[in-house]
Amino acid sequence: MFSNYAKSELELMVGRDEKIFWQGKPNKRCFILEGIFNPLLPFAFIWFLFDSLFFTAIISGGAVSKVPAGFALFPFVFLLLHMMPVWIYLGGVLFVFRRYKHTEYIVTNKGVYVSGGLFSYTCNMKPFTELARVNIHRGIIDQIIGVGDVVLTSNNVADFYGSNVRVNGRPMEVGTTIADIADYRRVFEIIKKLQEDIYTDTMYPNDLRPEANHGYRTKYNGLN
Repeated sequence: MFSNYAKSELELMVGRDEKIFWQGKPNKRCFILEGIFNPLLPFAFIWFLFDSLFFTAIISGGAVSKVPAGFALFPFVFLLLHMMPVWIYLGGVLFVFRRYKHTEYIVTNKGVYVSGGLFSYTCNMKPFTELARVNIHRGIIDQIIGVGDVVLTSNNVADFYGSNVRVNGRPMEVGTTIADIADYRRVFEIIKKLQEDIYTDTMYPNDLRPEANHGYRTKYNGLN
């Protein structure tokens, strides 16, 4: 199952008894474009335009020259602080490459592994036994580039919120989204089959389950 090449930190989380069915990263171009054209862009642009016009009007009106010498820098400091939404947006764009570097996905016979983060590095594993729904989401940029997202929803979120809640245009999720991948349909089918098979086997144990079960030792052959 494991080759001799250097394993990523996320791959090191996979157990020795797990079988990897799919492994990948987001489409780089789509990931970067979504980082640039995010919901904060129009808000940051309008905020920047308003502040620029306001500050230009102050300078052209000579208001800055009337400020006491000790407070000459105050308008500039105020402007820098007031444009904080613009800096937050630009920071997100500048660090999108770092987020891409940390983002990776792995699907095994036991669950879905997702890594990510900006300054910190986070690795999460979502077992199939906790999944309630598997959905495909394709935004405008996804459709243009030809990729898609596989969104996984857990039982507690699905029961409490329902299936129609959306965040930033995407369905409500549990922090487990395999985003911007080219083979999204194949990954959707793999996860859907694994989730259905494991749920069915949990509710109605198959004939491979031993009478004295000292731990999960049965081998999954559904995707062989």
